[in-house]
Amino acid sequence: MRPRDLVYAVTFLIVILVIWGIYTNPPYIHERARIVQQHIFGAQKETVVTAAVPKTSHPKCSLSKNCPIDHFAFQIRSGAATVVGPKICFDGNIVMSGVMNNVGPGLNLVLVNGENGKIETFDFFNMYSGETADILAFLKTIKPGMIVLVASFDDAATKMNDEIRDIFVGLGSSSIKDVKFRDNWVFAGGAGTEQKSPFEKLAANDQNTNIYGNWPEMVEIAGCFPKKV
Repeated sequence: MRPRDLVYAVTFLIVILVIWGIYTNPPYIHERARIVQQHIFGAQKETVVTAAVPKTSHPKCSLSKNCPIDHFAFQIRSGAATVVGPKICFDGNIVMSGVMNNVGPGLNLVLVNGENGKIETFDFFNMYSGETADILAFLKTIKPGMIVLVASFDDAATKMNDEIRDIFVGLGSSSIKDVKFRDNWVFAGGAGTEQKSPFEKLAANDQNTNIYGNWPEMVEIAGCFPKKV
């Protein structure tokens, strides 16, 4: 027999044996198919579960990351000269801004319930030509546990007397005694605490450093304010 014929004969014999094995052992074939099927589809289900990504919320008030559950997110910007109004954002909601048309020259203030984050009230007071009695009456409504947010616009100092400054000192301000004509000042503090607030920034009105002619640069603070429980 020639070598080529021998190869053909061996190949034919192997095919016959494979076919015979399939027909004579169906339970074995079915079991192997079931195992393979479970392996493939089981792996797919496992992959789906593993690939699931939990939903995450976006940080509030343009912060870079979310605040702890027992803190409120906030952002405060002062005004810029007499052109751009201040903005106060608290817990993801813009409370006061030039776009909302509810800000004014002087001091812009927001009072917040420090326990549940509810906005109690907000207003602005002209500190150049307004009445000192008006802002004093407002400040005296602040109760222990409240969070106080403040942003200046244009001039915040002309009508600011020692009584007003002392109230802000009691809320945790370290810079209020230094606020002068057309300085930019932002502040977040709490009533009923003797601690100094870390949330405060002051830009002095200085002709050598002013950004907007007779006005200094805009100042901003942002962060996570602890709840008052």
